[in-house]
Amino acid sequence: MTLTSSDFDFNLPEELIAQTPLIDRSASKLLVLDREMGRMRDTHFNHILDYLEPGDGLVVNESRVIPARIFGVKPDTGGHLEVLLLHNTSGNCWETLVKPARRARVGTEIVFGDEGQLKAQVVEELDHGGRIIEFQYEGVFLEHLERLGQMPLPPYIKEKLEDPERYQTVYAKENGSAAAPTAGLHFTKELLAQAQEKGVEIIPLTLHVGLGTFRPVSVDQIEDHQMHAEFYHLSPESAASINRIKQSGGSITAVGTTSVRTLETIARDNKGQIVPSSGWTDIFITPGFEFKAVDHLITNFHLPQSTLVMLVSAFYERSKILQAYEHAVEARYRFFSFGDAMLII
Repeated sequence: MTLTSSDFDFNLPEELIAQTPLIDRSASKLLVLDREMGRMRDTHFNHILDYLEPGDGLVVNESRVIPARIFGVKPDTGGHLEVLLLHNTSGNCWETLVKPARRARVGTEIVFGDEGQLKAQVVEELDHGGRIIEFQYEGVFLEHLERLGQMPLPPYIKEKLEDPERYQTVYAKENGSAAAPTAGLHFTKELLAQAQEKGVEIIPLTLHVGLGTFRPVSVDQIEDHQMHAEFYHLSPESAASINRIKQSGGSITAVGTTSVRTLETIARDNKGQIVPSSGWTDIFITPGFEFKAVDHLITNFHLPQSTLVMLVSAFYERSKILQAYEHAVEARYRFFSFGDAMLII
């Protein structure tokens, strides 16, 4: 059966798109899908440990969102540009999204901030408004971003975020993402400590979320969609933990689709084995994919026709996922980045 993007569509009332995070991260709703029993259960995220056993592993993405949205001016015309940093390509060059792109041709100079301590020049044009920009500055680049940049909230969030840390996971360490790995936003430090006390091992990896999060599936035949490459890293310690848990009969629960994509990329490239690895992945997981590394999945509720809905539909059955989404709408679950969560076991 050939699937099209419309096969992953569903009706979502706009008022269910969460605009602000809950005061208590772990108070969000949790929809549990039991694949073996074919059942759904409504609960809350602070009961997530009921579904994890001693000896299991919880794989989390430690990537940290940088204040990647910066606003600049073209010194020759005074025209304003919005630049969204996606990832560092080499040296002081970054792949970016620029609005309006038509004003940012190769050679365009941009000045950020009143003092002009951060400058840039467009050196290459890419598709979909993408530009390679080379920055000029003195000092530490991240310090300039902290001073000038804004948290790059998704376009469907209209409300101002009062505390930028609420768009970071509590375990975020490695700077580099243009968007948060949002399934992890539900965890508190206390909940993670309780997991460890139960005998669940917290296993970190890194995948820097980039352009793939912002690109919709614009083609009808999903196999024609090209994912954007994102950088990942799995340490020797984390690989050893995963292998030890697997060998002893424990389960690996991936927190978020980014963790899934990292582990399944490594397994795919190493004949099903998990090994220490770093690199770039453009893996596109759709129904029919054979999972080799991940046993359970914690994820948020995603956009209609998105690659994320397709990945989740590959982890279970597409019809079951769409039924779960229909139930979530009827039960008034909150959707997208600051929304509620789903656990597939």
